[in-house]
Amino acid sequence: MNAVPDCAVTADRATAPTAPTAPTARTERGQREVFCGLTGIVWLHRKIQDAFFLVVGSRTCAHLIQSAAGVMIFAEPRFATAILDERDLAGLADANAELDRAVARLLERRPDIRLLFLVGSCPSEVIKLDLARAATRLSVIHSPTVRVRHYSGSGIETTFTQGEDACLASLVPSLPVEDTDAASLLVVGALPDVVEDQFDRVLAAMGIGPVRFLPPRRSTELPPVGPNTRFLLAQPFLADTARALAARGARHLPATFPFGAEGTTEWLRAAAREWRVSPERFEAVTAPARARATRALARYRAQLEGKRVFFMPDSQLEVPLARVLSRELGMELVEVGTPFLHRQHLAAELERLPPGTAIVEGQDVERQLDRVRAARPDVTVCGLGLANPLEAEGLTTKWSIELVFTPIHGYEQAGDLAELFARPLVRRVRLAV
Repeated sequence: MNAVPDCAVTADRATAPTAPTAPTARTERGQREVFCGLTGIVWLHRKIQDAFFLVVGSRTCAHLIQSAAGVMIFAEPRFATAILDERDLAGLADANAELDRAVARLLERRPDIRLLFLVGSCPSEVIKLDLARAATRLSVIHSPTVRVRHYSGSGIETTFTQGEDACLASLVPSLPVEDTDAASLLVVGALPDVVEDQFDRVLAAMGIGPVRFLPPRRSTELPPVGPNTRFLLAQPFLADTARALAARGARHLPATFPFGAEGTTEWLRAAAREWRVSPERFEAVTAPARARATRALARYRAQLEGKRVFFMPDSQLEVPLARVLSRELGMELVEVGTPFLHRQHLAAELERLPPGTAIVEGQDVERQLDRVRAARPDVTVCGLGLANPLEAEGLTTKWSIELVFTPIHGYEQAGDLAELFARPLVRRVRLAV
């Protein structure tokens, strides 16, 4: 966990609303409490099946990832930690030579690896270990069998979902050049395979394609990108990746994010509009799944309607999830905190929040805890480090990290998303009995 003071603690700055009914937004700077970007390895190593993530860090880094992943000692996960010890930190050993030896041993033991990520951490950044140069050097040594890339998962200035953003952004320079004039669609963001397959079927049924995904399931299937590439963001925390794709000529299709029946429909509609799919065909393809999602959400609305929810900033999923809870499940938004507010990517989401919704970008954890205690919401969405203390004070909490690990995108998972918020309320009732 991470509590980082801002050198210049400032008063809240109100941001002028874009329209008379737009939600208010303000920025806080102070102590914050989040997981670091290394946590993203937990879901990324499952997605890219021939990749390996080597964290260059401390024993604390290793314990964090193993605890988050729940990996048994006899398992063979696709991640590990190259431990920086006291000699490395003191400059008494050649960290680059040691890293080269560690990589050589790893690749000898795991010949299935085709893509190796060197993942920076707080310790490696403190000693100024140049992983960019190390990745270039190791790529030359181990090519063409293995490609080596690097990104930072340091928690010094980032929140935990930014690890995925940094990882995907590091892949963009390696993407092949698009060699056709036909338009293609790139879905950006790590999705469970079952969700990816669902989106692929729906888009194909509308005649949209070719459709590719970043990250791919195998590193040998990196999608081509160029001026004819259109991309949809499946996750709201991929600012650096979107910027890198735009620099390659790809064009972003603005949309809501595919959470809930409404968000998924508008996300798909953005692609349908670009491919000039007729309204009749769009309706015929999406209506059955949309109806199933609406029915699944309705089963939980009775439990959630009128309940008050407070989002502490953690995953960057807060704004889209607040839209689902408010519009499709009838919950009241006390406050929506988010580590970073990318107004361009979230424009469609912000327009759909109730007028006057309090949105807080950044964190001053003590002040936010004071507001939680004063509001006494029915559900507080927060990180693991805050959940237990709040539960001890009689507040009902939801772990925000569970919303990242669980499949919640798309029509077929809409009920699962709602159930995640109903579950802590059911638990509270059962404990009270």
